[in-house]
Amino acid sequence: MTQTAWQDRLLNQTKNRPNDNRSPWQIDRSRIIHAAAFRRLQSKTQIMSIGVNDFYRTRLTHSLEVSQIGTGLLRHLKLQNPEFDFFPSASLIETICLAHDIGHPSFGHGGEIALNYLMRHHGGFEGNAQTLRIVTKLEPYSNGYGMNLTRRTLLGFIKYPAYIEQLWHQIPSEEHNQRFIYTQKWLPAKGVYSNDSDVFEWILSPLCDSDKALFMSYNPLNEYKSKTIYKSLDSAIMEYADDIAYAVHDLEDAIATGTLSERDWYNYAMPAFKNIESPWLESNLTSITHRLFSDDEPLRKDAIGELVNIFIINCALVERPEDFQEPLLKNTVKLSDEFEEILKVLKQFVYQRLIREPKMQQIEFSGQNMLIDLFDAFSSDPMRLLPYTAQSNYQTAQNEQAQMRVLADYLSGMTDEYARRCHARLFGNSVADF
Repeated sequence: MTQTAWQDRLLNQTKNRPNDNRSPWQIDRSRIIHAAAFRRLQSKTQIMSIGVNDFYRTRLTHSLEVSQIGTGLLRHLKLQNPEFDFFPSASLIETICLAHDIGHPSFGHGGEIALNYLMRHHGGFEGNAQTLRIVTKLEPYSNGYGMNLTRRTLLGFIKYPAYIEQLWHQIPSEEHNQRFIYTQKWLPAKGVYSNDSDVFEWILSPLCDSDKALFMSYNPLNEYKSKTIYKSLDSAIMEYADDIAYAVHDLEDAIATGTLSERDWYNYAMPAFKNIESPWLESNLTSITHRLFSDDEPLRKDAIGELVNIFIINCALVERPEDFQEPLLKNTVKLSDEFEEILKVLKQFVYQRLIREPKMQQIEFSGQNMLIDLFDAFSSDPMRLLPYTAQSNYQTAQNEQAQMRVLADYLSGMTDEYARRCHARLFGNSVADF
């Protein structure tokens, strides 16, 4: 497939832009930056709840950091592989990294789980699937085509290239009259909505049949779900940038605010590091630890920068052994085994000691139940309670699944604060001046 085919858009538009010398990827980046869905990330939870402390990272600042790491990783890969012709441009990677989280709802993963539970009989809900839906259908840059981005940009957003209905093959049993949901039962299957099959098929249409079938293949994850195996080169770069930002910069947040202590580090991270055979850890772990927990902020920043750098420079372009014909699928990025293990320990430490910390989970639980209340209220009388635009979309939806998807679209687009105020209007809780 020629590289120019990846520049195609769903809708051929003629814009009055005299002397516009931007590349297709720079145009895509502009559309992301100016999108309302992107701006809303400033008021959506990353890990710590919005409004508790202005220092905490939001989805927006996280996405900016992912973009910075992504372009740094791309620069490293290009220097190591100057003969490789299929790397994305810096603008393309920035676009994918900046917008990779715009489908995530309010209240972090608690909100995602709540919406997946609510949509369990209507195709499920998943943040990455919602991202694709926003950029291709919901964002009002064009009529019905979202931001009308290029095919390669859209391919980069697809981290899990199969339909959720294929991957979520057994919906958990439910107890009658249950008041609260058990989150571990309702973790979403990660894929694409069947409502968006037209877009998904268009993105993959230039691939040969064997590439398409292999790209969409998956393996069982547990008794309820399966998980896809492959993602495109651009998506792999974005995912490593996301993982590094999550493991390192969110760790910085937690240390700087006192949420994670040096004692936590020694009790939970250090034993896991000791199990890794790593020359780098043997030489640098003591110094990294000292600087991370130093009262001297520049020293902590230096340690954070060193961690980001060491992960970037230990990534490499690799060719998959599978028989892909398309270079964007044949080639991927791999972190060396030594540093993959180190990154895994950091991610698990942040997850277990920060995200799963009871106070954090209590806040997430509160937001999760707000979304359940809101969904129940709006679905009870949508033509009375929904705003006019959502009412119109609901009326024109072709079936019940499409109608429920309209409700999920509306609720998932809410920021944390807007959801709280909406809940206050409907249920009369204590949020003032709503």
